[in-house]
Amino acid sequence: MVRLTRIYTRGGDKGETSLGDGSRTPKQALRVAAFGTVDEANAAIGLARLHAQGEVDAALARIQNDLFDLGADLCTPEGGARGAKALRIQPAQVERLEREIDAWNADLAPLDSFVLPGGTACAAHLHLARTVVRRAERLVAELAVGKYLNRLSDHLFVLSRHVNERGARDVLWRPGANR
Repeated sequence: MVRLTRIYTRGGDKGETSLGDGSRTPKQALRVAAFGTVDEANAAIGLARLHAQGEVDAALARIQNDLFDLGADLCTPEGGARGAKALRIQPAQVERLEREIDAWNADLAPLDSFVLPGGTACAAHLHLARTVVRRAERLVAELAVGKYLNRLSDHLFVLSRHVNERGARDVLWRPGANR
């Protein structure tokens, strides 16, 4: 498990961040952009979940956990010091998505046109999440700002925990939970 007791480290103040193997890389590196975009997609899915219920909400919860697994995968270079023991996305996670796609699609009429984002609030948020995931996909395919912004992201994180009933309603990542 991950234990975070100190939110800001000042480690990113000079434009670099730590990867999962302990190495440092520029924040504008493609790998960082990729796992940052995966994080953005996860947040968009969180918005969709505000409007989801039942099986849809449960599926989105599994996907959110998988996206943290994917972020852990992306932030640990394959050839790095910890690459061999890193948390990696497994074929079973992809297969689960395929099964869910097939199950949801079985009850849908065939499409005669493209679908515009919208409809219900949940659907609109899912379309937004989808486009962010597509951007992450493009970034991953390419792989084989100062102190204020660094601190602002820390501030927003802490503030989110505060408004989450001081952490009582935080949803915690369960590494590899859906393997």
